[in-house]
Amino acid sequence: MEVNGKNVRVGIAVHERSVPETLEVIRLADQRGVPAAWLTTGGLGPDALPIFAAAAVQTEQIKLGTAITPTYPRHPLATAQAALAVAQLAPDRFRLGVGPSHRPAIEGVFGIPFERPLEHLREYVTVLKQALQTGTVDFAGEFYRVKGRMFDPPGTPVLLSALRPGSYRLAGEIADGAISWVTPAHYLRDSAAPALATGAARRADGVRPLLVGHAFATVSTDAPAVLAAGRERLAVYARLPFYQEMFAAAGFPEARQAVLSEGLIKSIVISGDEAAVADGIRAFAACGVDELIVSLLASGRDERPTVDRTLRLIASL
Repeated sequence: MEVNGKNVRVGIAVHERSVPETLEVIRLADQRGVPAAWLTTGGLGPDALPIFAAAAVQTEQIKLGTAITPTYPRHPLATAQAALAVAQLAPDRFRLGVGPSHRPAIEGVFGIPFERPLEHLREYVTVLKQALQTGTVDFAGEFYRVKGRMFDPPGTPVLLSALRPGSYRLAGEIADGAISWVTPAHYLRDSAAPALATGAARRADGVRPLLVGHAFATVSTDAPAVLAAGRERLAVYARLPFYQEMFAAAGFPEARQAVLSEGLIKSIVISGDEAAVADGIRAFAACGVDELIVSLLASGRDERPTVDRTLRLIASL
């Protein structure tokens, strides 16, 4: 999709309940020409990397990306090994997004101390990029001391999750891009993009890291149903401190009390008929993103038709 003279890739995040259903949606998106599919790995749900290994041999053109793979539960070289397998099965189609996740998940579920997440992430990404992009790993830090060789490194891009300016600056400095999540477009334009550029100014390789945005979308004119569905899907984020602070910085201070105002929901959820959703996606992309991830929001009584209409629209952009 062309926005302000720039080609912006619009892909989908897949949130199906089972692995077979997830693969079915990725295959369908590939057949319809959707350019990218993204998967999250959270809690004790299925891991995105083996799912993408299966998807890689069942698809032809669609790009595959993790948004995100949590860092604390898995050694960076173990992540690199899994990423290598996916990259070899889907040459030039795989992007690896990583991030620290959140304290409740890392400490509460895995029992791993959630300490100095940005410093931990800096070391983690350094190891990943050495392995996947140069093939020679030789790193000694506070969290990791590793040395090894990866033959035929695939050159897989490594992107970071980001919510606040510090993480965007870090992504700009060391990664191939930053992946936002449920973040209002005006916050990406006014806070994220400048912070990413500040970080990028510190690097010597000349790489311009990508800014990847995320929004929910549904082709539906049932406004109350859309608002209810958006409130339900965003409820988990309203309880997480990192998201609460990002929402507050974006102009929604009520989020600090876990309140999801109608204005906050509408800043992240794009809805209406096909023309309105297409315009909403273009407006979101015009806030400076290089790529947009769209989560398909099921709403109303007939959920599957709204998802299918939204998927068809995204494929047509």
